[in-house]
Formats: sequence, C-alpha cells, structure tokens
Amino acid sequence: QVQLVESGGGLVQAGGSLRLSCAASGRTVSSVAAGWFRQVPGMQREFVAAISRSGTRTYYGDLLKGRFTISREVAKNTVYLQMNSLKPEDTAVYYCAVDNDAGLWNTPVRQYEYDYWGQGTQVTVSS
Repeated sequence: QVQLVESGGGLVQAGGSLRLSCAASGRTVSSVAAGWFRQVPGMQREFVAAISRSGTRTYYGDLLKGRFTISREVAKNTVYLQMNSLKPEDTAVYYCAVDNDAGLWNTPVRQYEYDYWGQGTQVTVSS
C-alpha cells in the first residue's frame, strides 16, 4: 500500500511562490511515475505536471511550463511542485499521485493512469 501526504499549501499573494511536497511511503519515488493535479470545486480535476520513473523526463499542463517545476528527491522519498509567479486562477486543491506501472520514460497525464492519491493541499492565491 502506498501512502502520499501533501504539504506546503497555503495563502499567497499573486506573484508569489509556493513549494508543495508529497511524501511517499510504501514505494520509493524512483520506482514510480508521479504527478500533480489540481481541482477547483465544481470543476474537473486538472493535470498539472508529471515526472517519469527515470526522473529524467517531465511534462506539464498547458500554460504551466515555465511557472511550475516538478522534481523529486529520492533520499527523502518526496516529490515536489515548485510554483512561481502564482496567479489567482491557480487557486485550487492540489493532489499528488503515483503510477506504479508506468514505463521508465512515461509521464502520465490522465487520472486513470494513477494508482494512489494523496489527500490534497489547498493553495489560495489572492489578487
């Protein structure tokens, strides 16, 4: 069983930065592909970013590359999402997830590809 615990969310002014963390247990982050999604109430969950099992490939949702960066730290078994130049429209609950069966170079973008999810962390960006 894999458990994921997100942290690092909060309230920030537009233009600010936050770094979200996703601490994993039950599997090492080097053995899975990992991703971040976000969801606004009443809206579908949206893909944000993914990192491959190899750790060398990343992929981002539309318009997010350049502001958001996904990374991982194997020693801490943690996946990160660095968010810069935040905008009010980035306000959402952010979820991390892992795909146990991803190929070495794959960066999954669809929710159904992921096997385990965290509980989410709220990010609120004020204007």
